[in-house]
Amino acid sequence: MSRDLVTVEQAAELLHLHPKTVLRYIRDGRLAATRVGKSYRIARARLDAFAGVASEQSEAAPGVRATCIVDIPDVCVEAAQRLATFLQAAATARPAGTSPLHLQTAFDPLARSMKVVVIASPSEVAELLEMLQVQMSYRV
Repeated sequence: MSRDLVTVEQAAELLHLHPKTVLRYIRDGRLAATRVGKSYRIARARLDAFAGVASEQSEAAPGVRATCIVDIPDVCVEAAQRLATFLQAAATARPAGTSPLHLQTAFDPLARSMKVVVIASPSEVAELLEMLQVQMSYRV
Protein backbone atom coordinates (compact mmCIF):
# COMPACT_ATOMS: atom_id res chain seq x y z
CA MET A 1 0.00 0.00 0.00
CA SER A 2 1.12 3.52 -0.67
CA ARG A 3 2.66 5.60 2.07
CA ASP A 4 0.30 8.50 1.24
CA LEU A 5 -2.78 6.66 2.53
CA VAL A 6 -2.84 5.09 5.98
CA THR A 7 -5.23 2.75 7.74
CA VAL A 8 -6.96 3.55 11.02
CA GLU A 9 -4.48 1.30 12.83
CA GLN A 10 -1.48 3.05 11.24
CA ALA A 11 -2.97 6.46 12.06
CA ALA A 12 -3.54 5.39 15.66
CA GLU A 13 0.07 4.27 15.95
CA LEU A 14 1.37 7.53 14.44
CA LEU A 15 -0.83 9.64 16.74
CA HIS A 16 -0.19 7.44 19.79
CA LEU A 17 -3.92 6.83 20.18
CA HIS A 18 -6.18 3.81 20.35
CA PRO A 19 -7.72 2.83 16.98
CA LYS A 20 -11.22 3.30 18.44
CA THR A 21 -10.32 6.90 19.26
CA VAL A 22 -9.26 7.49 15.65
CA LEU A 23 -12.52 5.92 14.44
CA ARG A 24 -14.46 8.23 16.75
CA TYR A 25 -12.60 11.24 15.33
CA ILE A 26 -13.52 10.09 11.82
CA ARG A 27 -17.18 9.52 12.68
CA ASP A 28 -17.36 12.90 14.48
CA GLY A 29 -15.95 14.61 11.38
CA ARG A 30 -12.82 15.80 13.18
CA LEU A 31 -10.53 13.69 10.96
CA ALA A 32 -11.24 13.41 7.23
CA ALA A 33 -11.14 9.86 5.88
CA THR A 34 -12.51 7.91 2.94
CA ARG A 35 -14.36 4.65 3.33
CA VAL A 36 -12.89 1.82 1.25
CA GLY A 37 -14.90 -1.36 1.58
CA LYS A 38 -15.44 -1.90 5.28
CA SER A 39 -12.44 0.15 6.39
CA TYR A 40 -11.19 3.73 6.20
CA ARG A 41 -8.15 5.23 4.54
CA ILE A 42 -6.73 8.55 5.68
CA ALA A 43 -4.58 10.76 3.47
CA ARG A 44 -1.20 11.30 5.09
CA ALA A 45 -1.40 15.04 4.43
CA ARG A 46 -4.74 15.24 6.27
CA LEU A 47 -3.38 13.18 9.14
CA ASP A 48 -0.37 15.51 9.39
CA ALA A 49 -2.66 18.55 9.32
CA PHE A 50 -4.84 16.99 12.03
CA ALA A 51 -1.77 16.35 14.17
CA GLY A 52 -0.38 19.83 13.49
CA VAL A 53 2.73 18.52 11.73
CA ALA A 54 4.26 20.56 8.93
CA SER A 55 4.04 18.69 5.65
CA GLU A 56 7.36 17.56 4.24
CA GLN A 57 6.04 17.78 0.68
CA SER A 58 6.30 21.21 -0.86
CA GLU A 59 3.03 22.38 -2.32
CA ALA A 60 2.93 23.58 -5.92
CA ALA A 61 2.88 27.31 -6.54
CA PRO A 62 -0.43 28.96 -5.63
CA GLY A 63 -2.94 28.82 -8.44
CA VAL A 64 -1.34 25.84 -10.18
CA ARG A 65 -4.06 23.47 -11.37
CA ALA A 66 -3.81 19.97 -12.84
CA THR A 67 -6.33 18.31 -15.13
CA CYS A 68 -6.53 14.54 -15.25
CA ILE A 69 -8.79 12.30 -17.33
CA VAL A 70 -9.07 8.66 -16.27
CA ASP A 71 -10.60 6.04 -18.58
CA ILE A 72 -12.00 2.99 -16.79
CA PRO A 73 -12.84 0.21 -19.28
CA ASP A 74 -15.19 -2.75 -18.86
CA VAL A 75 -17.35 -1.41 -16.05
CA CYS A 76 -21.03 -2.17 -15.46
CA VAL A 77 -23.68 0.43 -14.62
CA GLU A 78 -23.76 -0.48 -10.91
CA ALA A 79 -19.98 -0.32 -10.55
CA ALA A 80 -19.89 3.03 -12.37
CA GLN A 81 -22.54 4.42 -10.03
CA ARG A 82 -20.61 3.17 -6.97
CA LEU A 83 -17.37 4.70 -8.25
CA ALA A 84 -19.06 8.02 -9.04
CA THR A 85 -20.61 8.14 -5.56
CA PHE A 86 -17.30 7.21 -3.94
CA LEU A 87 -15.41 9.91 -5.85
CA GLN A 88 -18.01 12.58 -5.10
CA ALA A 89 -17.88 11.68 -1.41
CA ALA A 90 -14.08 11.83 -1.42
CA ALA A 91 -14.15 15.19 -3.21
CA THR A 92 -16.67 16.74 -0.81
CA ALA A 93 -14.96 15.40 2.33
CA ARG A 94 -12.15 17.89 1.95
CA PRO A 95 -11.32 20.38 4.71
CA ALA A 96 -12.68 23.90 4.47
CA GLY A 97 -10.37 26.48 2.97
CA THR A 98 -8.78 24.16 0.40
CA SER A 99 -8.58 25.15 -3.24
CA PRO A 100 -11.58 24.32 -5.43
CA LEU A 101 -11.80 20.83 -6.89
CA HIS A 102 -13.84 20.02 -9.99
CA LEU A 103 -14.90 16.40 -10.53
CA GLN A 104 -16.98 15.08 -13.40
CA THR A 105 -17.85 11.47 -14.23
CA ALA A 106 -19.41 10.06 -17.39
CA PHE A 107 -20.52 6.51 -18.18
CA ASP A 108 -20.95 5.12 -21.72
CA PRO A 109 -23.27 2.10 -21.47
CA LEU A 110 -22.57 0.94 -25.05
CA ALA A 111 -18.81 0.90 -24.58
CA ARG A 112 -19.14 -0.13 -20.90
CA SER A 113 -16.56 2.47 -19.96
CA MET A 114 -16.40 5.34 -17.52
CA LYS A 115 -14.43 8.56 -17.69
CA VAL A 116 -13.42 10.61 -14.67
CA VAL A 117 -12.23 14.21 -15.06
CA VAL A 118 -10.52 15.90 -12.10
CA ILE A 119 -9.31 19.50 -12.02
CA ALA A 120 -7.57 20.62 -8.82
CA SER A 121 -4.16 21.33 -7.35
CA PRO A 122 -1.61 18.67 -8.33
CA SER A 123 -1.48 17.22 -4.82
CA GLU A 124 -5.27 16.98 -4.55
CA VAL A 125 -5.51 15.31 -7.97
CA ALA A 126 -2.86 12.81 -6.89
CA GLU A 127 -4.70 12.13 -3.63
CA LEU A 128 -8.01 11.51 -5.41
CA LEU A 129 -6.33 9.27 -8.00
CA GLU A 130 -4.72 7.25 -5.26
CA MET A 131 -8.10 6.76 -3.58
CA LEU A 132 -9.51 5.69 -6.95
CA GLN A 133 -6.69 3.19 -7.37
CA VAL A 134 -7.35 1.70 -3.92
CA GLN A 135 -11.07 1.47 -4.71
CA MET A 136 -10.33 -0.17 -8.08
CA SER A 137 -8.19 -2.80 -6.37
CA TYR A 138 -11.41 -4.10 -4.74
CA ARG A 139 -13.04 -4.51 -8.17
CA VAL A 140 -13.90 -8.11 -9.04
